[in-house]
This record gives sequence, structure tokens and C-alpha cells, in this order.
Amino acid sequence: MGEELRLDGEETVPRQAATVILLRGGAEALEVLLVRRTPKARFMGGVWVFPGGAVDTTEGDGDAAHRIAAIRELQEEAAIELDDPGSLVKFSRWITPPEVRIRFDTHFFLAPAPAGQEPRVDGDECVDWGWFAPSAALDAATRDEIELVFPTIKHLEQLAGFTNAEAVLDYARGRDVHAVVPRVVTEGEVARIVLPDDPAAPPAGGSAG
Repeated sequence: MGEELRLDGEETVPRQAATVILLRGGAEALEVLLVRRTPKARFMGGVWVFPGGAVDTTEGDGDAAHRIAAIRELQEEAAIELDDPGSLVKFSRWITPPEVRIRFDTHFFLAPAPAGQEPRVDGDECVDWGWFAPSAALDAATRDEIELVFPTIKHLEQLAGFTNAEAVLDYARGRDVHAVVPRVVTEGEVARIVLPDDPAAPPAGGSAG
């Protein structure tokens, strides 16, 4: 992480982004779609993520732009087509810590997998895909079979508490979503990301080093 941190005290303005957490399993089970970014990518190369990306300026601003971008990114990265941006269910909003050079203000949406469609990747931006039970994805990362980043891990940990896809959607509908801004703390020469309410983290403005 050291090369990605800003050391000049300035903050990069986060770029607006949107992500779809595609669910399948209905009332019986819960699996989520993850795609693997190409290892050649300069940013998060080789990492398994939920399909998503930056909002284009042509897509406008506000909630509508995030929804349009989320559907576009899902089609581009996984060849899954959703017809109605309004049907996406807002799940969370994460803003990259201010200490990090490349920052995104990412809105995460839920959507059930449409019947009759199977994911495909282009082999360029994304090179693999898979349906994972949230706990299985976390276990695979622990065994170094797949690589995950902090926001994906935390979303999978939350999703692992649900027994089926319908339960996740029921939980998220009508819920107020507040931005989560993780923090970077240093311990000696090691930097790590923590959630704002992590009891192991030092107070805001402080340092563990």
C-alpha cells in the first residue's frame, strides 16, 4: 500500500463509481458473482471484485447516474443485462480513505440474477468469473486461491450473515445508506485499512506508530 498513499497531506477528490452485487439463490441459498480483473491492470490487477467501475460524465450525476453506470459496468464486465436501473437496490456506499492516492466514492447495488443469462468475461479487462457463497469466497481468499481487497472482504463478511438472496434484498430495501470511509493506520512501517469503528484502531487523527 505504501506506493498508493499520499504523503503530501493533500486529498484526492474521489471519483464517482458504481458496483452491482449480483445475487442468485432466491429463497433457498445465497451466491454472489465475482469477476477477476486482469493481472495486467495497473490498479487492482488480478483481484476478484463485484462488477463495477467509474461513472461516465455522460451518465449525469446523482443516484440516477450511479444506477446507469452500475448496469453498464455489469454488462461490460460480465455480459449480464439488466433492463431497469430503478430496480437496483441500494446496499452501501464506500469512500476510499483520504490517505490513499486513487480514490473512489462507490455506490453498491443489489440485483437478483436474471433468469436465462450466464456471465461471460471478455478476457481483456476481466479474465475469469465465478459464483461464490460469501463464506466460501472468504475461505478461498484465506487459502490464497483468490485475492480480495478490503471493501470486497467486508461486504462478503456482511453477506455471509444471510441465509438466502431474498433475505439480503428484504434487508436492504428501504434502508438508509450512510457512507463508510475506512481509515489507514500505521503500525511501524506497515499501513493497514480499518473501519472507522474498529476498536483496535487509534482515534481519528492519531497513529498506531
